[in-house]
Amino acid sequence: MAGGWLDRSRIVAPAGWNRWLVPPAALSVHLAIGQAYAWSVFKPPLEEALGLSGTQSALPFQLGIVMLGLSAAFGGTLVERNGPRWAMFVSTVCFSSGFLISALGVLTEQFWLVVLGYGCVGGVGLGIGYISPVSTLIKWFPDRPGMATGIAIMGFGGGALIASPWSSEMLDAFGSDTDGIATAFAVHGVVYAVFMSLGVWLVRVPADPSPSAAAMARASAGTAAIRVSASTALRTPQFWCLWVVLCCNVTAGIGILEKAAPMIQDFFADTDAPVSAAAAAGFVALLSLANMSGRIAWSSTSDLVGRKNIYRLYLGVGALLYLTLALAGDAATPVFVVAALLLLSFYGGGFATIPAYLRDLFGTYQVGAIHGRLLTAWSVAGVLGPLIVNAIADSQESAGRTGPDLYTLSFVVMIVLLVIGFVANELVRPVAARHHEPQPAPEAAPEPKEATR
Repeated sequence: MAGGWLDRSRIVAPAGWNRWLVPPAALSVHLAIGQAYAWSVFKPPLEEALGLSGTQSALPFQLGIVMLGLSAAFGGTLVERNGPRWAMFVSTVCFSSGFLISALGVLTEQFWLVVLGYGCVGGVGLGIGYISPVSTLIKWFPDRPGMATGIAIMGFGGGALIASPWSSEMLDAFGSDTDGIATAFAVHGVVYAVFMSLGVWLVRVPADPSPSAAAMARASAGTAAIRVSASTALRTPQFWCLWVVLCCNVTAGIGILEKAAPMIQDFFADTDAPVSAAAAAGFVALLSLANMSGRIAWSSTSDLVGRKNIYRLYLGVGALLYLTLALAGDAATPVFVVAALLLLSFYGGGFATIPAYLRDLFGTYQVGAIHGRLLTAWSVAGVLGPLIVNAIADSQESAGRTGPDLYTLSFVVMIVLLVIGFVANELVRPVAARHHEPQPAPEAAPEPKEATR
């Protein structure tokens, strides 16, 4: 148990605490760690300054995503036990230290320090920070869990919208040599430490039992009796069905996201209206907006239509959108753009909805720890999606193909994966009562004192 100021007992909300102060606390962490999606800004200057290949310059980001999944999986139980303030503090220290270690690595031209700092140490900050507010938000918003987690996780999708231009401006101001990159990394580390500390200070957990309105009590009544531990959840088919669902949905989205700019340029290179580099950059920005807005819009919608139905949309309509891309080819740029934007909104929505889906099935008892273990699906998808798209495109290019033919086969693979995810979602059923933890015994009322005679 964490002690002192970080202890869970120190952040129990007093009577009358406004629950709407908790989402901004979560956002302060998620907007910061969402910088991970802006790593590509540093790739070209690092390659030039340190003489790296494209594969090498991607290592810090790739390791960061792997460590995100692993630290979320192994640290989830600690987050549940020690509370959100402890978790946000650990995330702040690791994520900011990762930048400072990376700054030292660039300054001394020791790239392994960048990999260690941003990828390993910073990656732990990513994972712990990502899951830190989930359980708390669900407990504060039992009536709207999809919306609550969507607000926070939206920040992770939108963090790059802040970090990307900010990082570019710093590189312009400080220079793109080793001194300039190191300075930019150091500034990131310090500023993010201050920004994330706001969430550490502000976050609160509801009193137990938490004071809630009658509507909130009614909304949570269905899941109040469900108490499944993280270790038990791993032994249920529901967990592994959702693991497949998340992995397939993320693989389908990240396959486009990771190669968005070259993909749209390749797709329309042989047409009368090729896509310029500037237009491709604008397309990437639009995808980021779709990723971010999908996290709040679709997850909030899931509160109305149900989790299984919203994943039917993500996976079923997603498969149809990939089929549209494969059949339409380079006939119409707007069709490509609209389909890609919808796919990325489903990608973001899938991340934001999964905590509420877990809450519906396993209850709030250890939902943060269960969510952490499920994020190993992200680690797998983060490698699988780019590998599928890049490997197939490279092989098709070697065979002399161009334009849409570079990607048609990878789109077919994505359709198959989304259909697999759709089937896995259909197999999800309520968790059997034998997996539930016993309800805690109510505190006995104090015995009345004998009257004095």
